[in-house]
Amino acid sequence: MLLIQILFSLVCLIITCGHGYAFVEQKDTTMSVSALFVFGDSTVDPGNNQFVTRTISKSNLLPYGIDFPERIPTGRYCNGRLATDFIASYLGIKEFVPPYLDPSLSLDDLVTGVSFASAGSGYDRRTSSITRAAIPVPDQLQYFSQFKRRLEESIGRERAQEIIEKAVFLVSAGTNDLAFAFGLPTFRPRTYTVSTYQRRVVYLCKQFIQGLMEQGARKIAVLNAPPIGCIPIVITTNSPLISNLRVSERRPCNDTLSSIARGYNRMLHTEIKALQASFRMNHTNVAYVDIYNPFESYIKNPHNFGLEVVDRECCGSYLPFEEFLGCNPLAIVCNDRSKYVFWDEVHPTETTYRFIANAIRPDIEFLIHL
Repeated sequence: MLLIQILFSLVCLIITCGHGYAFVEQKDTTMSVSALFVFGDSTVDPGNNQFVTRTISKSNLLPYGIDFPERIPTGRYCNGRLATDFIASYLGIKEFVPPYLDPSLSLDDLVTGVSFASAGSGYDRRTSSITRAAIPVPDQLQYFSQFKRRLEESIGRERAQEIIEKAVFLVSAGTNDLAFAFGLPTFRPRTYTVSTYQRRVVYLCKQFIQGLMEQGARKIAVLNAPPIGCIPIVITTNSPLISNLRVSERRPCNDTLSSIARGYNRMLHTEIKALQASFRMNHTNVAYVDIYNPFESYIKNPHNFGLEVVDRECCGSYLPFEEFLGCNPLAIVCNDRSKYVFWDEVHPTETTYRFIANAIRPDIEFLIHL
């Protein structure tokens, strides 16, 4: 019976990918997952920064959310849903992962999972100081500890522990650390080599994973870094002015910067393998989740996925000062968002998030069934 289910899933995947659609919407009812808890940066922040006054990293105005139900700008840095929304839906948990800081959340919202992520954050606190992020990744663990206490007070310690142990914990961070350290202009003096800083970020990631385990997490998925040299704002910042103005020409990725992400990913993979061995006695599973290679395939072979524009954002200015203007209510928005890899100068479109969700789904399934 299990073999039939696997074959059926593979057939569905081949059919959808062959037509340029890479996400199977059906829910998998064979997996017992209580909740999805999310940590990281803007790629998985559904709107926490809206509820923090000290940060300027917000996306609570149209055209953000233009393809979200009822065209609501929720605080997601996207035209619609994030990859974590698609994953939660596929797992049969909920349709959208809400931000933890939303004061209107019900007990059911909390019990089935929330996101603690914050746009502009990184494992390194110094990254958050540059981006003026609301919640650095290490502090998100403190919010989870607070959440855990609230849950225990509401439903009891035993039930709360059961929910946490059966939940999937997804971590998506590190991109901002690498991008601001090497790919974007900052006022932070560089006092480290590339390899030294890569190791530092991996160490901070390891500390965070260990913190989750100590809080009771038993199924942890850690995403690696994407090809940062292909992010539009990084391309713009590191390209000659004339190439940025030639909108009819495809701009190449900066492979030097993407190689920094590849080096970091190799170190991260090695560290997670070590954690897998050490955590086994605690019945904790940690999965290294690759988004670099899937993302690179969208960039290099866009037509295989029904995509067309890979080097410029759908909503933005395309100019050297796009980091100051970006996607805003007055920005130009492309006609067909489904053809673009990037929504704004940094973040993917809903279409790309669908592809990413499908690409990492096997890793999530494997983590659950371990």
